[in-house]
Amino acid sequence: MTLQEAQPITALLDPETVQSIADEIWPALVGDGEAFVPVPVAPPAEVVSAWVTISGPWNGAVVLTCAPATAEALAESVLMTRPPTVVDDEDVADALGELANVLGGNIKSVLPGPSSLGLPQIGSAPTTGRLDDVCRVNGQWRGQSLTITVQGATEALHPSGTEVPQ
Repeated sequence: MTLQEAQPITALLDPETVQSIADEIWPALVGDGEAFVPVPVAPPAEVVSAWVTISGPWNGAVVLTCAPATAEALAESVLMTRPPTVVDDEDVADALGELANVLGGNIKSVLPGPSSLGLPQIGSAPTTGRLDDVCRVNGQWRGQSLTITVQGATEALHPSGTEVPQ
């Protein structure tokens, strides 16, 4: 099956499934009583994203996007740090990457397989492919904007997240 023949993510996954996966993993990773709430808030002006690629019958990425301050607060919660401990950029990258990794692994498990999961990456989110190949859940954590996006790749990907030579 070529990339053009692959089913779009919208035929394989709906926002409710993404939300239910977030509901399952959020308390375990972020903390008891913590939740990702699917109530949209205004997107932040500056964002940071963490993502993992999925390669298989469907190729794409699971992307977690939020403001840098939200990413730092998530890292503090995931790493269970308390003041005066300060998280650094590496801690933020590790924590956000771990959230993307666990989200991606759980989403991969509900997609047709076999598939492989790439390593977590941090930075500007990968570009999206077709508009019908995007499943997005906008929400918030502690009142801050957070988005989980499952998006098709513009090209077939290796598990490392690099493009497959054509």
